Amino acid sequence: MQQQTIALHAGYEKDKNNPTMAVPIYMSTAYEFEDTNQAADLFELKELGYIYTRLNNPTTDVFEKRFAALEGGVAAIGTASGMSAIFYAVANSAEAGDNIIHASKLYGGSITLFSQTIKRFGIEARSFDIDTPEVIEALIDEKTKIIFFESITNPSVDVPDFDKIVEIANKYGIITVVDNTVATPCICQPLKLGVDVTVHSASKYTTGQGLAIGGIMVENKLLIDKLKDNPRYAHFNEPDESYHGLIYTQVGMPPFTLRARLSLLRDLGAVPSPFNSWLYIQGLETLSLRMKQHCSSALEVANFLESHPKVQKVNYPFLQNDKNYKNAKKYLKYGASGLLSFEVATKEEAQKIADTLELFSLVVNIGDSKSIVTHPASTTHQQLNKEELENAGVPSGLIRLSIGLENTQDLIDDLKKALK
Repeated sequence: MQQQTIALHAGYEKDKNNPTMAVPIYMSTAYEFEDTNQAADLFELKELGYIYTRLNNPTTDVFEKRFAALEGGVAAIGTASGMSAIFYAVANSAEAGDNIIHASKLYGGSITLFSQTIKRFGIEARSFDIDTPEVIEALIDEKTKIIFFESITNPSVDVPDFDKIVEIANKYGIITVVDNTVATPCICQPLKLGVDVTVHSASKYTTGQGLAIGGIMVENKLLIDKLKDNPRYAHFNEPDESYHGLIYTQVGMPPFTLRARLSLLRDLGAVPSPFNSWLYIQGLETLSLRMKQHCSSALEVANFLESHPKVQKVNYPFLQNDKNYKNAKKYLKYGASGLLSFEVATKEEAQKIADTLELFSLVVNIGDSKSIVTHPASTTHQQLNKEELENAGVPSGLIRLSIGLENTQDLIDDLKKALK
C-alpha cells in the first residue's frame, strides 16, 4: 500500500460487535484478566495482551502500528513527548560510562539533554558538524552507543549525508538514531536509508494543529542483526533479571522496542494518554496532503525572502543555490517541510520583525496549520553561549518560520510589511 492509504487503514481491525469506522478511544487505566492463569501468562510474555496503560493501550497500539508502517519500521513505541522518545533512545542504548555522538545542529532541547542532563547519568556527549560527517570516526571508541542527528535540522534547515553517517556507524556496529520530526515519514524515511531508529515529536506535523504533546520511537526491522551478539550492547544479549531472565535478541520480537516497553515504559512511565494517541491517528489521516501544501508554500515564501534586500541568507534546502540542495534532492521526496529560516543583520532587527508580523504567531512550536515565527537565539536555543549558537547554526539574527496552511500570498504580504 502507498503511504496515504497506510495512514488511513494500517493497524486497525474493526471489532465485529462494534465495527466503528473511527478508531475507538480506550480511556482505561487497566484491563480485566480472564483468570489468574491468564494474568500470569501475560506477565511472563507467554501470551500477548493488555495489562496496564503504562505498558500498552488499544488506541495507542493502533497509533504505534500505523506510524511504524508509515515510517517503514517493524515496531514503534508511543511516548509522552518527543523529548521522552529521544531520552528513551539514549537510555535504551547507553549507561553510565558510555558516550553518544550527536550532530551539533539540533533542536535546542536536544542539545541541552545531551550536553547537560545526561551527564548526570554518567553518559558523555560528543558533537560533530553535520557538514563534515567524516569527523565522526575519530570520536568513536568502544563505549560509543549512539550516533544521533536530524533528517532536517531545526532551525538551521540542513540535510545530512545519510549514506556517509550510516556507513561509519555500520562499520563499528553502532546504532544510528534520527529525529525525523521536521521531515515526517511523508518526506523522508530514514529507516529505508539504513538508519536503525527514528524518533518524532508527534506534537508537530503529526497532530498538525498543535493539539497535544507526544512522541514516538520506531525500530528498523534489521536492527536485531546489529544488536545480536554485539558486545557494545550486552544488555540486549544477556538475561534481564527484572524480567525473568529474558534475553531480548532471542524472543523473536523487535528487541529495541521490546526492551523500551518492558523496561523503560514500565519504570519511567512517560507514555501518551489514549486520547492524545487518538488525536495523532486523526492527524496521520491527512498528513501526506498537508505536507505537500506546507512544502509548496514554504518554497514560495523562501523564494520571496531570497529576493528581499534586507534578508542576508535564506535556509531552505529546495532552493537551488542552497548548500543542501543536492542532499535534499537525494533524500527528501518532494520538499523540505514547512520549516525555513532566514537571517537579517542583527538580533534587534530579527526581534523587531518577529514582533511586527501579524499572521505569523510568535510561538515556540512548528508543524501547526497556522504559521509561526520564532527567534531561536532568545528562546529555543537561549541556553547556548555565542560559540554554541554558531555551532548549532543559530546566529543572533536568525528567524525561524513554520509555514502553515494559510494563503501563501497573505503570508508573503505579512512578511513584506514586517521587513519594511
